[in-house]
Amino acid sequence: MRIALIGDYNEAVVAHQAIPLALALSAKTLKIHIEYEWLPTDAIQSLSSYDAIWCVPGSPYRDMNGALSAIRYARENLIPFLGTCGGFQHAILEFARNVLLLKESNHMESNPHTSLPLIVPLVCSLKNSKGVILLKDGSNIKKIHNQESIEEDFNCNFGVNPNLQYLLEKNSFIDITGLDSDGNIRVIELTDHPFFIATLYQPERSALKGITHPLITAFLEAGYK
Repeated sequence: MRIALIGDYNEAVVAHQAIPLALALSAKTLKIHIEYEWLPTDAIQSLSSYDAIWCVPGSPYRDMNGALSAIRYARENLIPFLGTCGGFQHAILEFARNVLLLKESNHMESNPHTSLPLIVPLVCSLKNSKGVILLKDGSNIKKIHNQESIEEDFNCNFGVNPNLQYLLEKNSFIDITGLDSDGNIRVIELTDHPFFIATLYQPERSALKGITHPLITAFLEAGYK
């Protein structure tokens, strides 16, 4: 099984240190052999040889369009996809631009003067913090965890603009499946895709404590089928 890691590798980024460990733990659980490759956002060529695509933390990416194109490829070709932190933010942007046709939607970290700020600074930073997420009944993420709520590790300063959240809520192809206690989006899934989950939190960080994360295991399992 081959996995494309979409992001600009930086050994100083904690999530980038954790991801190989998280993949190894889940692969061991599933008893499968995996290979992964870091693909810089400004040098992505073909993705056809990969069984799964993970858009990883570390934004702003060197090439936002490269990241968005990879996410679009996973969405349109039904390739198992996981987006965490920056990958979550850009998965939402890709859907907004190419499905909702909100071409001006943007990320304020990359374009602070955008006319349609879909991804904005969080009112309260989630830098190196933990938070509780309430999971939607019937969702894939709830089936994976088999519990009503989860507590996860965050390391981000940006999230979905609460004033524009309704743009996502009114579309049947995107499902908001994880919220914090204030109703802010923390997990999204696509309803017409076999496995497309994006989280604002960073499940990979559990590997730094030697813990196998069920979401990453489910991601690998989806790509291995």
